[in-house]
Amino acid sequence: MSHINYNHLYYFWHACREGSIVGAAEALSLTPQTITGQIKALEERLQGKLFRRQGRGLVPTELGQLVFRYADRMFMLGQEMLDIVNYRKESHLLFDVGVADALSKQLVSKVLETAVVAEEKIHLRCFESTHEMLLEQLSQHKLDMIISDCSIDSTQQEGLFSVKLGECPVSFWSTQPLPEQPFPACLETRRLLIPGRRSMLGRKILNWIDSQGLQVEILGEFDDAALMKAFGAQQNALFVAPALDRQEIWQREVIREIGRLDTVLEEYHIIFAERMIQHPAVQRICHADFSALFPRHIADEKKPA
Repeated sequence: MSHINYNHLYYFWHACREGSIVGAAEALSLTPQTITGQIKALEERLQGKLFRRQGRGLVPTELGQLVFRYADRMFMLGQEMLDIVNYRKESHLLFDVGVADALSKQLVSKVLETAVVAEEKIHLRCFESTHEMLLEQLSQHKLDMIISDCSIDSTQQEGLFSVKLGECPVSFWSTQPLPEQPFPACLETRRLLIPGRRSMLGRKILNWIDSQGLQVEILGEFDDAALMKAFGAQQNALFVAPALDRQEIWQREVIREIGRLDTVLEEYHIIFAERMIQHPAVQRICHADFSALFPRHIADEKKPA
C-alpha cells in the first residue's frame, strides 16, 4: 500500500472522537457531506469499512478501531510538536495552567510563584475548572500543567505524570461564635457549606460527617473555594477551608476557627504531560521545597528527573 491521504485520515479521526459525522463537521467547520466523502475515500483506499451504524450514531468497526489507534497517536504526537515549537518561539515563555476550582487560591498562588523568576520572561495563563475537565484539556494538549486535589495513575494515563506537592488539614470556620458545645457537635447548630461532592475534599468531608453520626444541615455545596468563603461570611454559615488559610482569612475579617480535622486532608498535586518535563516552569515547581507551605504534611513521593 502506497501513500495515504492524511486529510482523509484526519477527518476519520475527528468523526471517531466526536462519535458522529455531524459532530466532526461542526468541529472542523465543514459540511457533513464533505466529511462523509473523505471517509468513503479512505475506506476505498484501505479496502474496508471503518464505521457501522449503532442507533443514531457511528461506532468504528474492527478495522476502524485499528486505524483510529494509529491515527490518535499520530495526531497527538503532531500536536505535541506544535506545542513545543510554539512556546519556544514566543518572546515570553508561555505556561498554561489549569487549577481545580475547589482548591484554596491562597495556596495555589504560592505554588505558582515558584514558576516565576525575575530573569526569565514568562507569560502565565491560568484557567479554572473541575479536575475532570482540566484532565481532559491536558490530554488534548490545551494545558501545560494542572494543579488539582487528585493524583492520577500514570499506568492508566499514558504520557502523564503526577507529583504530590503536599497536604494540609482542613478547618470549619464561622463569622459568629457558636453555642457552648464541644466540637464537632456544635456543627449541628448552624447551616454548613462544603466543597462540592465532585471534589475529593467534598467526598472526604461527607464521609467524615457520616462517620461522626452528625445531623447537619448543608446549605450548599460549592465548587469554587473563594465563593464558598464569601457566601459563608454573608450568610452566617459555617464553611470549610484549609487550616493554613488562617492568616489570610483573619486579615480580611473576623472569622473564627470552629474546629480542625487533622484526619481530613486537602491534597495538592501537579499533573503534566511527558512533553512538558523540560519546561523550565514545570521543572521549578517539581523540584521546589514546599515544606514551608505544608509544614505538617510534606509529600515524599519521588519526583521525576
